[in-house]
Amino acid sequence: MTGFSSSNGHGSRGHHGSDGGGCSSSQQDHDGSTPSSGGGASHGGESSGPAPHDSATRPGSGGHATRPSTPAASASGATARPQKDGTAVLVHCATVDDPYATVEVSNPNARDSLFTVKITFKDRYGNTVIKTSDQTFVSAKDKATLRVALAGSGGVDDIDHCEVNPKAAVDR
Repeated sequence: MTGFSSSNGHGSRGHHGSDGGGCSSSQQDHDGSTPSSGGGASHGGESSGPAPHDSATRPGSGGHATRPSTPAASASGATARPQKDGTAVLVHCATVDDPYATVEVSNPNARDSLFTVKITFKDRYGNTVIKTSDQTFVSAKDKATLRVALAGSGGVDDIDHCEVNPKAAVDR
């Protein structure tokens, strides 16, 4: 098939013809090197050596390498909206009788999400006794109650109040 070329929609790309694409099996030697067997792929541009053989080039592909699609490219085309952070509200601070802080976490998203809640246990002077965080899973457009245990029992006597970060950071 001497002189066979196929238009691949890329316009003029070189000096080998009006469309710059296609394959030739005539084994023409344009640069004095040994002819390649099997009709290599024409890559268009001005090159001084023979056309390189690209293992990803497939016959009939117009000489252009094809790459496997990535998971993002093979998705349904819909881009996922970034999820919003939730809100956290303190319901009950830890006491000696009940060494757990209770927090209500709200999910504003249209899908189930995992949130991280940050709590600071403070003494009567406002000094931080314990700073901790915990995670909770909240269904779409719903609320969940999270009970966060104090780390160790020694600090419970010093706890005067709790502070909860009102932003529950979405994790996924």
